[in-house]
Amino acid sequence: MAPHLNIVPSMFVLLLLFISASKVQSDAFDVVAKFGAKADGKTDLSKPFLDAWKEACASVTPSTVVIPKGTYLLSKVNLEGPCKAPIEINVQGTIQAPADPSAFKDPNWVRFYSVENFKMFGGGIFDGQGSIAYEKNTCENREFRSKLPVNIRFDFVTNALIQDITSKDSKLFHINVFACKNITLERLKIEAPDESPNTDGIHMGKSEGVNIIASDIKTGDDCISIGDGTKNMVIKEITCGPGHGISIGSLGKFQNEEPVEGIKISNCTITNTSNGARIKTWPGEHGGAVSEIHFEDITMNNVSSPILIDQQYCPWNKCKKNEESKVKLSNISFKNIRGTSALPEAIKFICSGSSPCQNVELADIDIKHNGAEPATSQCLNVKPITSGKLNPIPCSGPVPKTPSSSA
Repeated sequence: MAPHLNIVPSMFVLLLLFISASKVQSDAFDVVAKFGAKADGKTDLSKPFLDAWKEACASVTPSTVVIPKGTYLLSKVNLEGPCKAPIEINVQGTIQAPADPSAFKDPNWVRFYSVENFKMFGGGIFDGQGSIAYEKNTCENREFRSKLPVNIRFDFVTNALIQDITSKDSKLFHINVFACKNITLERLKIEAPDESPNTDGIHMGKSEGVNIIASDIKTGDDCISIGDGTKNMVIKEITCGPGHGISIGSLGKFQNEEPVEGIKISNCTITNTSNGARIKTWPGEHGGAVSEIHFEDITMNNVSSPILIDQQYCPWNKCKKNEESKVKLSNISFKNIRGTSALPEAIKFICSGSSPCQNVELADIDIKHNGAEPATSQCLNVKPITSGKLNPIPCSGPVPKTPSSSA
């Protein structure tokens, strides 16, 4: 079944772009040497950083903003384009957010907006200092959570390469990609405690041609979460865990969500997570569509739910339990997935009764339960297409009677 994915070859395009740009002398804008920033962990970096960005952005030749080694306090910065030429940020130091969540009145800390031909690199660290926020971030405290900042936002960014950057202890999501096109995130390190709430590693929506490559993600929520409007995306060579796995969704919660299509996830290792390869949609609520989703060559180590389609997604039991999901799922494959499951139910396909899953494929699956019981597979409102070695046997277990309450 596996139809051809029309993936935008953005890595090749970006490589040519930056090789070409490197042949032109780049102007350097050092935030310390030229703009008076201090790496003392106390003096606010926001004005020197913004001033350096504005001058670099106005340059008619390629330019680089340099943040040297050291520790910098940054209250908040909004870095806007469009710029007149390709622009880079060389982050060598550690940039820290205020530890007190009350310092933020909206969910922004470092934000890139409307930038084209952009690169960020250098081995630097964005430290959200989220420990105080984790203690207060509960499902009842929605107003508090709505003001927690994402570590790094990319909004309406086109032709971008983000390499060798660490995001640490974000108060909310680590990296958010929205309305972007041809953006590659490579060799990233993302880390937060395994119990930190809502600290998704990389979340995206309404974006096309996103590549996430060779990155290590340890967090308290989804390592990667894919929202509506995401198209032609490649995720490969990711190590994930702890966390909640790699997830399409959740979807169907809001009106007018755009389709998710053309997602390939391959050559990943997922360890000690609550989920592995997952698609999640809300029961009741609103419609949508998910198609051409392909998970391949993935190793699962002690994952509670290694392969999961959950159209009864119901975190904190706040959903319309007696209604079916209106999100249509089709052309989905899970191939060459092996390893171990922490629970007996290694595969769960819980599809909608009003709109059953179509063309779901299982091929060459070998997942063993870590306990004494054999691994099982659950199926509801789906008849998977199967081939190759299959362990557990498809649809060999009982179907749950109540919606999932997992996050």
